[in-house]
Amino acid sequence: MRLRVIDAFTDRPFSGNPAAVCLLDLPDWPQDAWMQQVAAELNLSETAFARPLPPGGEADWALRWFTPAVEVDLCGHATLATAHALHSDGSLPEGSVRFATRSGVLTAQAAPDGVLTLDFPASPADPAPTPEGIAAALGTAVLAAYDTGALGDLLVEVADETAVRSLDPDLAALARLRVRGVVATAAADDPAAGYDFVSRFFAPAVGIPEDPVTGSAHTALAPLWSARLGRPDLVGLQASARSGLVRTRLRGDRVLLSGHAVTVLDGTLAL
Repeated sequence: MRLRVIDAFTDRPFSGNPAAVCLLDLPDWPQDAWMQQVAAELNLSETAFARPLPPGGEADWALRWFTPAVEVDLCGHATLATAHALHSDGSLPEGSVRFATRSGVLTAQAAPDGVLTLDFPASPADPAPTPEGIAAALGTAVLAAYDTGALGDLLVEVADETAVRSLDPDLAALARLRVRGVVATAAADDPAAGYDFVSRFFAPAVGIPEDPVTGSAHTALAPLWSARLGRPDLVGLQASARSGLVRTRLRGDRVLLSGHAVTVLDGTLAL
């Protein structure tokens, strides 16, 4: 069974966010336990499994995502990686693909220059009470907290870009919060640097201490910062050690997430 590791939201190998992609030629899913074991063995933030659907339906492929610990409802970088794999194989004759997922039908579009654009539902960034102990867990003051609805993340704004980059959180404390993950964000210190806001994402509760570049988190970051900065088109830098850029476009209740991807490993999974 073919298995690829693809770095998403980057045009350089060994940066961005690596996702494993397994394109299945099966009429139905393998056992959930097997897919979870594969994801745990690979130990990447997410492993994507996709299988083709019969023609004429609302979607072309069914798509699921697994962290090393659990199956998740939404994942941006592994969706981008899956679209990149299909595009590389010549399986996007019209340049686009529709995925049936736990979060509904998601589409991906490939441009001639290789840029991939995902069409995801926007997530609300509604003001919420700051959870007790979150500042101590992050190791920095929290200016504001936001609920992200069905996305299941806690979004917090901190003082500035330096504070985001300097975070060294207590992961055990974050794991005790009843959220998928914690997104810390601030405005860019210098917008002339080529990005408008920065973020980092910690999700120890689902087996991801820190995610290098989190597409799904940008479905909440984009509405927050577009409202703040007064522009629908922005660029977010996820300031992890690997780093990556996510271009966002707010369009009604949808968010377009754009970026490149690079295949770094192409091999065979021994069954």
